[in-house]
Amino acid sequence: MAADSAIFRRNELLLGDKTMEHIAQQRVIIFGVGGVGSWCAESLVRSGIRLLTIVDSDRVCVTNINRQLMATTKTVGQVKVDALKERLLTINPKAEITALQQVFSEETADSFQLDSYDYIIDAIDSLKDKATLILLACKTKARLFSSMGAALKLDPTRIKVTEFWKVKGDPLARALRNRFKKDKVFPKHKFLCIYSDELLVNKGCPPADDEVPSPFNKPQTNGSLAHITAIFGFMLAGLVIQDASNHPTTA
Repeated sequence: MAADSAIFRRNELLLGDKTMEHIAQQRVIIFGVGGVGSWCAESLVRSGIRLLTIVDSDRVCVTNINRQLMATTKTVGQVKVDALKERLLTINPKAEITALQQVFSEETADSFQLDSYDYIIDAIDSLKDKATLILLACKTKARLFSSMGAALKLDPTRIKVTEFWKVKGDPLARALRNRFKKDKVFPKHKFLCIYSDELLVNKGCPPADDEVPSPFNKPQTNGSLAHITAIFGFMLAGLVIQDASNHPTTA
């Protein structure tokens, strides 16, 4: 990426050329590009991240349109990572976007070569797979940033960043901690999470039986809103850019 690229002129004005060059060299992988991960990817590319891998096994569903960046009436049925990659390349055609239509799990984890990344973004819904990613990511040199539950939220002012073990009021974080304690296996180091302590209830009717099922086999589908999931995603991206900006001389 040229230091004087017009695309990133405002970024360079704030951060400086050397920091922007450093940001462009960082390798980032996002697991899950739904309501949170898709917005995170967009913000990262607009902020100068050039080497980005996006991972998701799903296709765009009509029920994704209310909150997922690449989900529109024209992309329903498309592979999510492919639709998102196409969008991201219209922002920066020189970006190197690797789109993997795959499931991250204990069985597939080795194929992702987590050690090769500088930043790992966890936007996975599945409790089991999320726990696996956290444990493995914390064994690498990469910085891990994780999203807790973004559903059943309405108030954007209650979204926060804190260390995983300090998250309060979030059922997903609680379930993860209970799983780690039960298995007596814990993350090797601390990591930051995006979360909200707000927890509403669904007021509408449950989804019809013929709706496209969740790829994560969740026992319940909960309501969620674009402004909440997007803020979660933007905050994850912000943590990456902030960290990279604070360490512009590291390789």
